[in-house]
Amino acid sequence: MGIKKYNTIMVNAGRSKRYTHGAVNPVIQHASSIIFNTIDDKKRATIGRTNGSLFYGRHGTLTHFSLQQAMTELEGGFGCMLYPCGTAAVTNVMLAFVSTNDHVLMSGAAYEPTQAFCTKILKKLNITTTFFNHCIGNEIELLIQSNTRIVFLESPASMTIEVQDIPSIVNAVRAKAPNIIIILDNTWGAGILFKALSHGIDISIQSGTKYLVGHSDVMIGTAVANKRCWTQLYENSYLMGQMVDANTAYMASRGLRTLSVRLKHHEESALQIAKWLENQPEVERVNHPALKNSKGHQFWKRDFIGSNGLFSFVLHKKLNAKQLANYLDHFHYFSMAYSWGGYESLIIAQQPEELATIRPSGDVDFNGTLIRLHIGLENINDLLNDLKLGFIRLQN
Repeated sequence: MGIKKYNTIMVNAGRSKRYTHGAVNPVIQHASSIIFNTIDDKKRATIGRTNGSLFYGRHGTLTHFSLQQAMTELEGGFGCMLYPCGTAAVTNVMLAFVSTNDHVLMSGAAYEPTQAFCTKILKKLNITTTFFNHCIGNEIELLIQSNTRIVFLESPASMTIEVQDIPSIVNAVRAKAPNIIIILDNTWGAGILFKALSHGIDISIQSGTKYLVGHSDVMIGTAVANKRCWTQLYENSYLMGQMVDANTAYMASRGLRTLSVRLKHHEESALQIAKWLENQPEVERVNHPALKNSKGHQFWKRDFIGSNGLFSFVLHKKLNAKQLANYLDHFHYFSMAYSWGGYESLIIAQQPEELATIRPSGDVDFNGTLIRLHIGLENINDLLNDLKLGFIRLQN
């Protein structure tokens, strides 16, 4: 199913009359206390609090329920939890399924804060983590221990953008330990490009701050779970006090309506720039899943229905501090900032030794400076000219 097939879902999901009260968009309902007219009403709300009944503000309002319904329908899950950011989604999902003395298998190329959570927080709870090579396949079964509770994936990889062979990993894990919870950071896939739950993933996480919102002005995290994980995820997240305000939920819902249109523009511009970069003498390699020479391209082609604006490339040489500053400090359209997924183009750099320090598995296979780009919605020729001038600066 291509992206166009999801357009109707993205426009209509979560827009029932219950949530809109006759308007086009869901209502923004600010509420802490919910009034019950009778004891029976209160009992019904208590019983239905996990499936969209108004119960107490921390469980959500109609604004939250609309977004949760839309995300659940989009990703094909049983329920969706909302969190104040993507990292909160990652950490609280993991905490919902581990206990003292448990073991976690974590991709060694996952987002840096995700790895740090394992080494700094889970470690204090006496929960051990094994970091595995991101490009592992069914060999992951050799790493499963009797106390392994979670396998955490992120595809493509943070910074280096390798795509994992998720079906092989899932099949190997299920064959050896069916009860392990398999979690995917699916932010790059935006809930559209890769249908995580249909590939056997238990919980699909997104930093909705990125493409879901799309305008670099709201932080939110989402976690869509299958039926077997939903109740435990919901109850644990509620006990941890996880929620977002109604305005944030509304902004995420609004972003969802134009997600596929924005993604298509990001994809087309980014792919054009990636192909151009492949032919530049300063560039050693381009890490873009849609390119044949990119690691995991065959898995992307098999499992994904498209790409987006985020990719990276590696220079032949490692830039020193002065060269790097001269390169990065003078772009006109590419801004230096963390995050990505907004309408604007972004650029950041990372040296190989810097990446090695945040990858416990040590899988860094390049010596030049890595440049990560997010291609926004600007005119493609303006962006290409900006990059051309950047390469000219490298010659000085």
